[in-house]
This record gives sequence, C-alpha cells and structure tokens, in this order.
Amino acid sequence: MGDVIHALPLAADISRAFPQATLDWVVEEGFAAIPAMSRHVSTVHRVALRRWRHAPLASAHRSEIARLKRDFRAARFDLVLDAQGLLKSAWVARWANAPVAGFSSTSSRERIASLFYRMRLDIPRTLHAIDRCRALGAQALGYEVEGPPRFDLHCAAQSAVALHAPYAVLLANASRATKLWPAERWIEVERVLAARGLLSVLFWGSEEEGERTRALAARMQRALVAPRSSLDAIAATLGGAQVVVGLDTGLSHLAAALGRPTVAIYCDYDPGLVGLVGDGPVASLGGAGVSTPASQVIEAIERVMAEAT
Repeated sequence: MGDVIHALPLAADISRAFPQATLDWVVEEGFAAIPAMSRHVSTVHRVALRRWRHAPLASAHRSEIARLKRDFRAARFDLVLDAQGLLKSAWVARWANAPVAGFSSTSSRERIASLFYRMRLDIPRTLHAIDRCRALGAQALGYEVEGPPRFDLHCAAQSAVALHAPYAVLLANASRATKLWPAERWIEVERVLAARGLLSVLFWGSEEEGERTRALAARMQRALVAPRSSLDAIAATLGGAQVVVGLDTGLSHLAAALGRPTVAIYCDYDPGLVGLVGDGPVASLGGAGVSTPASQVIEAIERVMAEAT
C-alpha cells in the first residue's frame, strides 16, 4: 500500500506538466481504491499477482490475465512508468506493449527489474520514496519537478462507522511485530484525546489483530473498534478524523495523503526514507531501534492539530 501512495504525487506532476495527458494506473486489486481516489487518474487496471501466483495455470486466472492484456493493447499507451522497481511490476509493465521507463540497476529495488526497461534512469536510493517517484517521471518525460508533493485525493465512499461527534483514528496494528508500539503508550495517548472530547476509532485486519485491538480498546476511556472494513470505507473514516495517529503502515500514509493531521510512530525503519508526506500537517517520529515516548507523540498531536486550524 505504501508504494501506491508514494507514487500518487507523480500523477499530479504529470497532469501539471501535460494537462491533456490521460493517466492509467495498474495496481494490485486489494489497493485499487487508492489510485481511484486521485483526481488525476482516468482508469485503474487491477492485477491479482498475490492470488494468481497460488494457481498460475488456473483457467480463470489465465482468462483474467488475457483480459488485462487486451485492455492494455486497447489503451495504446505511449509510455509506461514502473515506479515500484520490482521484478513483478516490471513483468506486468511489459504487458502494455509500450516503451517502459524505470530505475537503473543501481537504483532499482530489485536489480533484475531494470532488464525489462527500455529507459533506465539513475535515481538516488537515498531520496525519500516520493521524491524518487517524482524524479523518475520528470526524467522520463522531460519536465522539472516543481513545488511540494500534491496528492489531490477525493474519497466519496461511506465511512466504515457512523460517527456524529469529533473523533480521532488510532492505527495500532502493523504488518510486523517490530513495528508495534507498547499498549501502555497507546492508552496514554487515548487518554489525552478523550480529555479533548475526541472518540478514538481503531481498525484491524486479521483475527489476531482484532483480538489485540479489542483488548486494547477495553482499557481505553472513549474507544470504538470498527468492524472489518473495505479500504475505501476506511479511507472515508480517515478523511473525517480530527487527527490520525498510527504506526509505519500504509493507512498512516493514506491519512496523510488525504490531508488529515497525522502522526506516525516509526519503530524499525528510517522515516527519512518513507516518512509521512501529505496535503496537511504531519509528523514522523522515531526510527530504527528508537523507543518513542508517549509524551513526544502527544506533543506532535498538539502541533499538527494546531497547524490544521
């Protein structure tokens, strides 16, 4: 999910440089709701690599792939940009039957991916992920990167929960245990939000996360555990929050992209490479091996909420 969100400002850049351009987006089916929110994307093409790889020879899967290739041929693309730089994305990019531009072997996340590109561009890996994507488009299409990143998202979906009072969203789950933040600190943060009159909404994905989230919410003062929800419904809830506090997860980046005041807590990765960037005030705290105290998170919450008013 993070890769998709980090590439969104690239679409805004291309639209600014070429107002008449038509932009299509190819994305894993589970994340298709994200580029569909962009004001700059005309068509979203869904791939299902995660599903297809379990039964690559299944007739239904082969039919889906064939249909996607037909859609690509009908679109008659002038250029394909692979902003992910992985073998799987480079492989799919070739289906478009158009010139493909991507990262060079020294810039790509997987060196072998560069073999699939006609245009190989050197983009420093030390740049933030968003800056890498923007630089890729600028070099491939010959324009200058101007101004801060813009996401320009609009979510028309219905919220995952019906809320009639101001609320915050706490994103306390992550894909790896090393990304998690201690429960006691979440409780301390929630206590401050409750004192401000905010209900805290918590989301979960897996059954394990659901159990952990319900146990955490039971120890909080004003917390609501949302039902398992679709990505666009979660986005709608994020879009209405007074503030979002999360870990280094795709949903934290999505909240920032939606322009909400957002604070992210990094426990095992450098925020200099993938820190929050958004259309509203954000704060990225911590880093690899850093134990961020609740007081620092609370200070950041106060700061981004003040900047949003």
